[in-house]
Amino acid sequence: MAKVELVMPKMGESIIEATILKWVVPVGGKVEQDDPVLEIATDKVDSEVPAPVGGKVLEVFFKEGDVVPVGKVIAILETESAAAESSPQNGQPKVETVEAPVEKSAPVLVAAAQEVVHSNLSARSEKGRFYSPLVINIARTEGVTMEQLDSIPGTGSEGRVTKKDILAFVKSPRTQTSTSTQSVAQTVASSSEAKVSFAPAEGYLSVAKKTFSHSGNYDIVEMDRMRKMIAENMVYSKHVSAHVTSFVEADVTNIVLWRNRNKNEFEKKYGEKLTFTPIFVEAVAQALRENPMVNISVEGDKILVKKDINVGVAVALPNDNLIVPVIRNADRLNLVGLAACINDLAARARINKLKLDELEGGTYTLSNVGTFGNVMGTPVIMQPQVAIMATGAIRKKPAVIETEMGDIIGIRHFMFLSHSYDHRVVDGALGGRFVRRVADLLESFDANRPV
Repeated sequence: MAKVELVMPKMGESIIEATILKWVVPVGGKVEQDDPVLEIATDKVDSEVPAPVGGKVLEVFFKEGDVVPVGKVIAILETESAAAESSPQNGQPKVETVEAPVEKSAPVLVAAAQEVVHSNLSARSEKGRFYSPLVINIARTEGVTMEQLDSIPGTGSEGRVTKKDILAFVKSPRTQTSTSTQSVAQTVASSSEAKVSFAPAEGYLSVAKKTFSHSGNYDIVEMDRMRKMIAENMVYSKHVSAHVTSFVEADVTNIVLWRNRNKNEFEKKYGEKLTFTPIFVEAVAQALRENPMVNISVEGDKILVKKDINVGVAVALPNDNLIVPVIRNADRLNLVGLAACINDLAARARINKLKLDELEGGTYTLSNVGTFGNVMGTPVIMQPQVAIMATGAIRKKPAVIETEMGDIIGIRHFMFLSHSYDHRVVDGALGGRFVRRVADLLESFDANRPV
């Protein structure tokens, strides 16, 4: 027998801990390789932790509801694997540390079209049935649709579909529901880009807590899990980054008039609602391309310059919490693509249908506080990024307009841009120049731009 340490897996560069929701396999229970051992939750999404080896759960070190840092040993598995059993020390079985994989959604290569497409399979179906990342990946590879997944009787905990169930279904005769699923050739390998871990600053949560007395009538409301994690992330960001905020007021009259004139035609032509957000993201992405030293992160005394421009957009949830899905390679999308991507991410964010890889990898963040009627704000940086921009409410204001006949007073549409940046690596000249460039791009928007 050999013992294997199961550790809390890494789930993204900005995630430093996770909450244990449920132990699927209790102490003494047997588990096969890749079958779920426990369910965890982060401030972004819920997921399952599969067993890296087959065997028995010998010991667990945390109970349900505990918050565990990434990399911490959470359980001991006992396995009969010959590889793990080798090299005993001092007469004792070797204990091997294995990080449990949390598999991510992979795109699928369709042979007939010779292009990468994204599967519409998600971890939870419209019927509310949950599927592990392993089952989802097998389904994608084998061309199993969500309708077919929902029809498979599960033999796992609470009727869940296990690896055995999906493999048995794949081997059985079945009717293909679409030509695209028949032409699946292979699964594209995950990105080879190296990920750099972002370790929290030592002692950042060691600030002594003060006790205050309260008078009068009040209610006590317990923070939910997401609110606790948001609070810790915000305190951590303020502790790590030297926040500075610069403000610029932009004349966005051309944008307002163009959108009012074309929003119905845009929706009719492309099937997407046209909001101001994709226009703002388009300008931010162009400014980031021109100012790459804003599209960075910090690792110790080194600066990591990101080659991809991945813009996160803050979305308000029905419970008033915020979540930030990421638009990958935003600088490569036109206005229609940005509108479709933003509308899709925002809609799925509000019903908890986002995938883990849609919430990580952001290099810059945009928060539209104007949707709440706010004129401006001082947003907190999303770590490990170094800057974030807030767009305020668009308001009509009197302004001096220069004409060939002289200056006149007219009514224009104005909006404040608030740019918070990490003064450790972004000086005032760069931080101020960046937000001014975004404002210039918005002000020079072509009022005759075709839809």
